[in-house]
Amino acid sequence: MAITPATLALDSLGISYTLHKYDSVAGSGFGKEAADSMNLDENQVFKTIIFGDKNIAAVGIAPVSRKISTKKLAAAVGQRSLEPMDAALAQRLTGYVVGGISPFGQKKVLTTVIDSSAQLFEKIYVSGGRRGLEICISPTDLISVLGAISTEIQAG
Repeated sequence: MAITPATLALDSLGISYTLHKYDSVAGSGFGKEAADSMNLDENQVFKTIIFGDKNIAAVGIAPVSRKISTKKLAAAVGQRSLEPMDAALAQRLTGYVVGGISPFGQKKVLTTVIDSSAQLFEKIYVSGGRRGLEICISPTDLISVLGAISTEIQAG
């Protein structure tokens, strides 16, 4: 079993999840790659993207099949605007490399917003904390553990 800050965080809380590995090629569309490699619906595999800058940061979690609306995400966290964070800063804030940023076990607790479409599924997949590793978890548990806001953040 792979041990990452994400799995340690979930284990310490007694949260039920399963781990799924797939072959990852650096520089590819990680979320879509995960869905394709594991033969999953792209609407059930969720990407984790950090938005903001050194003053304000938020986590957006949405299906890999759709873009995240920066306006909807900003509104959900009470900001006028938010843009995807610089990769180096995102890595410093979370402790994860881009393409392997998990919503769990980040270095700093950030406001997290998950697209409400997650609740259409009994289980969803999010990064396990490294490229090629996915966590399958109930959206209810994800929302509960992270204190996440659930609202529509998909673009168009």
